[in-house]
Amino acid sequence: MTNTETRPDTFVCSEGGLPGPLAACEGGVPVEIITARTVPLGGPRAINVRRTLPQRQRSLIGAWCFVDHFGPHEVAATGGMDVAPHPHTGLQTVSWLFDGVIAHNDSGGNAGTILPGQMNLMTAGAGICHSETSTPEAVRIHGVQLWVALPDEVRHSPERGFEHYAPEPVEFDAGTALVFLGSLLGSRSPVRMYTPLVGAELRLHPGGVLDLPVDPGFEHGLLVDTGDQVRLEGVRVPKDAVGYTGVGAETLRVANEGDQQARLVLLGGAPFGEEVLMWWNFLGRTTEEISRYREEWQNHGERFGEVEGYVGHGGPGRNREGMARIPAPELPPVQMRPRKNPPPHAQFDG
Repeated sequence: MTNTETRPDTFVCSEGGLPGPLAACEGGVPVEIITARTVPLGGPRAINVRRTLPQRQRSLIGAWCFVDHFGPHEVAATGGMDVAPHPHTGLQTVSWLFDGVIAHNDSGGNAGTILPGQMNLMTAGAGICHSETSTPEAVRIHGVQLWVALPDEVRHSPERGFEHYAPEPVEFDAGTALVFLGSLLGSRSPVRMYTPLVGAELRLHPGGVLDLPVDPGFEHGLLVDTGDQVRLEGVRVPKDAVGYTGVGAETLRVANEGDQQARLVLLGGAPFGEEVLMWWNFLGRTTEEISRYREEWQNHGERFGEVEGYVGHGGPGRNREGMARIPAPELPPVQMRPRKNPPPHAQFDG
């Protein structure tokens, strides 16, 4: 999925009207609420996504640096997903579906279709381009698109990697889990990571409570997809928002106090100590790097290669707007500064 924002630093207040407040139940760990903002993707028939990372309040959770939450969108009404080839550098993309079917093609010669409960992970390294298109059998699309920042020692790798993984469900008293990255609840994903991470879909029955063992060296974020009475450490996390906890916790209590099943996405990882500069679809460290990436993409440079086999909703090699690839926007006329996350237990005045 391509990022339409070139300055993703809008400050969004929480449900309580305060910037990233901390709240804790007695004996629990602090929880910071990160609310989503709506971002349109595409042209005249754009679909809207809810974005919780990055923003001024917090740029990363571990190495997770981008969280888009989309759908459910009825394909008949929106036209579905039709993202023409676009570039990436210095990151991994993680696609996870709740509903729908999406086809992936990239310049590493990788192609794959993703179904609900499955993950596609693409490694950009020094540069890659790819397309994402909902297929004709998709009635609706619903899921998350996530990015992971690569550390400096591997972000210039020429690897254009791709992995597909369908985890087996893990049953527990309060519900089920699908662990697509890292390890959790006795399940371990074989997918390659470059920093310590965890990613999982959790489903909690109505009234279900899960005391979730976690790595105390990780910070965590819990995204609420469905469920209007979800609590993390006793703090209500609104639908479409992320409840964030810093490092140090060995157990996180997750509860569904509603009368419908709750579906959640847990993301976690060791704090990412490097400063990163994200602009459009590029992750780098300096304005000069980003400018070079943009120029190479605009000039069809070898860094990104070419996507073979892309069939968009406009036919072979074209999306429904007739585009064969997505051009980069203009760079801002100012020097861009890398951003570093606040400390894992950052305090906010309010």
